[in-house]
Amino acid sequence: MLPREILSLLMLCCVFRASVSVLDEDDDYDLMYVNLDNEIEGPVLGTEEAASCDCQREHTEWDKLFIMLENSQMKENMMLQAVDELLKVDVQSLRAELSQLTATFVEKVASQIVSQVEQVLVKNGDQAEEAKRLRESEQGKVLEHVLLLSHNVSSRLGRLESAWPSSSQAQDTAPQQEKLSPSRGDHLVLNSLWKELQQTRAELKASQKWAAQHLLPAGCETAILFPMRSKKIFGSVHPTAGMTLRSFTACIWIKVTEALDKTIVFSYGTKFNPYEIQLYLSRDSAVLVVGGNQHKLVVKNVVVPGKWVHLCGAWSSKNGSASLWVKGELAGTASGIADTHIVPDGGILQIGQEKNGCCVGGGFDEALAFSGKLTGFNMWDRVLSGTEIAAQGGENACGIRGNVVGWGVTEVLPYGGAQYVS
Repeated sequence: MLPREILSLLMLCCVFRASVSVLDEDDDYDLMYVNLDNEIEGPVLGTEEAASCDCQREHTEWDKLFIMLENSQMKENMMLQAVDELLKVDVQSLRAELSQLTATFVEKVASQIVSQVEQVLVKNGDQAEEAKRLRESEQGKVLEHVLLLSHNVSSRLGRLESAWPSSSQAQDTAPQQEKLSPSRGDHLVLNSLWKELQQTRAELKASQKWAAQHLLPAGCETAILFPMRSKKIFGSVHPTAGMTLRSFTACIWIKVTEALDKTIVFSYGTKFNPYEIQLYLSRDSAVLVVGGNQHKLVVKNVVVPGKWVHLCGAWSSKNGSASLWVKGELAGTASGIADTHIVPDGGILQIGQEKNGCCVGGGFDEALAFSGKLTGFNMWDRVLSGTEIAAQGGENACGIRGNVVGWGVTEVLPYGGAQYVS
């Protein structure tokens, strides 16, 4: 019978071997335990000499603990290595999925942006086509109305011409006494002629009024349409010359849809003073501002919604003389308006909105916006004479151009729905 110590050692080795075979079947572990088994199996199968040798190499409790710690540390290292490899694989897989997802997202966003841009382009094209059709329709109505009026006038003149010879022949065949006094037939012819002339005159006036409301001023080929009051709708003007002014004259044709307490026609200002130059409407009045809101000239009862009107504002720093002209005629003057003031360069000139001292298109007020049509905007760096101002309301209304802003020459850019119409 084997000694108790040898049996204990054998049992411990068997337990170690069983635990190692369950937790990990790695070759290194097998090799280690095979060696241990070989050392332990010697006494069981061999001679007493082998047993005595094993007894001399009996492991203490500390050796057993160290062996267990070494085994557990090796297992921990192997588990950490396996986890690390798994994490690397997962990270690579996650990175690939993220790259694919990013590519898909970018492609989707780009597709949406392209789709939105195409929709905007189509919408703008449709709006331009609709405006073109509207202009053609208006022009067609004008021509149709003129043709109808011409036809009516021609037919009436034809009737009058046919009635005139018959009345003359009747008068020739009448007795001498009847010739001396108007006959009843003459009265009828004259009354009929008078009625025809009155009706023709009324229709001509109505036609002229209708044409004046739908057509541009004489000599003007294009205008800028402001379809509604909006803080995003305005026009940016880039003067041909500098805006350092000791005097100026600014003229413009307008047809306002509706004027509120303050409806801006044009405005020039800097970041230090947003109100250097302004021409605005206040209901049926026109107001010229120079150097600030405290320096202004007001002319009342000059603006009618839906009708074209020509406005000119002039100012000189000498004595602060200012004047407002309506349809080529002087409507109001004042002195002491910002005398000795100099309008500085470096500001922003806009039509249809008020300069807010900050930036182009920012911080606008919808209540100040212009709605209607503008054309023939010109500005000079001097005060024009009355003859020069009156000439702009004649046959060549848009043929005269200013040296600071010249309509048709100076760049005027519409924004936010404002557009050129003809």
